[in-house]
Amino acid sequence: MSILRGMAMNLSELSDPGVVKLRRDLLAQGYDDRAIRRMLRDGYWHRIRHGAYIEASVWGELDERGRYASLCRAAYRQSKVPVVLSHAGATNEWDAPLWDLCLDVVDLTRPDEKSGRQAAGVRQHRGRLLPRDTVERHGLAVMSPTRAVLELSTMVDVEHTLVVMDDFLHRKLTDKPLLEARNKLMLHWPDTLHTDLAIRLADGRSESPGETRTRNLCRSQRLPAPVPQYKIRGRAGNVVARVDLAWPELGVFLEFDGKEKYLRFRKKGESVADAVLREKRREEMICEITGWRCIRIVWADLYRPAATAARIRAMFRASAA
Repeated sequence: MSILRGMAMNLSELSDPGVVKLRRDLLAQGYDDRAIRRMLRDGYWHRIRHGAYIEASVWGELDERGRYASLCRAAYRQSKVPVVLSHAGATNEWDAPLWDLCLDVVDLTRPDEKSGRQAAGVRQHRGRLLPRDTVERHGLAVMSPTRAVLELSTMVDVEHTLVVMDDFLHRKLTDKPLLEARNKLMLHWPDTLHTDLAIRLADGRSESPGETRTRNLCRSQRLPAPVPQYKIRGRAGNVVARVDLAWPELGVFLEFDGKEKYLRFRKKGESVADAVLREKRREEMICEITGWRCIRIVWADLYRPAATAARIRAMFRASAA
């Protein structure tokens, strides 16, 4: 699954009840079930889930993040008891990178601490809510970034947790003391065994999921821990560049080549080819200043951890020689 960032309609616009329409809304507007079926058949509306609809033209403009947000809104509004949007749905509201997360299920938490049902793509959780756990965002009651990412850690592995946790730390939506303090109150929750590890490994200096996953690859493959966003200084001592990851003592730095580097971060009027050449000149400058060697990896390399780790080790040996 791709990294989900932009969308044609923002989440605050999706929060307008007129965008995600429930059956009761349509009946109040004078439609009946026959008319609803006709509008679906004619392609004017799209069914998000049973009893919840959106205009087909709007649905067509949404990316996967927006479609998941509309699914969450439908389930939230259809709940017969007060609920808080939690887990992956809450991280989506905080614009987290949703790498490889399941976007077919909506997690809702009941503040009354009563057991909820799990059916039709909705999981209701019970859990004690502290005053700072919930906030209103985009018209919904959602979990705070701190609680949302801790909840997520109970459902996914360390790597998936780190992608979101690093992002929240980088954007200062939470910090290590907050994560540690809130986690201490969740020790009796199920499936929290690796949450402590994720908190210890999290590093807000990482600026992208690719950088986070590369750091995790180094950990899993028993490579030395790299320094994220390492500053390169010129002969006058001024900072002339930053590299994604570096092993200063080994004379190697690593650049993660995601699409955003050459598409999203192009300068005005610059073509993709121009951006690639500029990046090549930057690499040469860094190598000349430091005497280090550079290794570049892409998304596909992260799915070949052993082979990628072998390449990095070979670069360490070449630099030492």
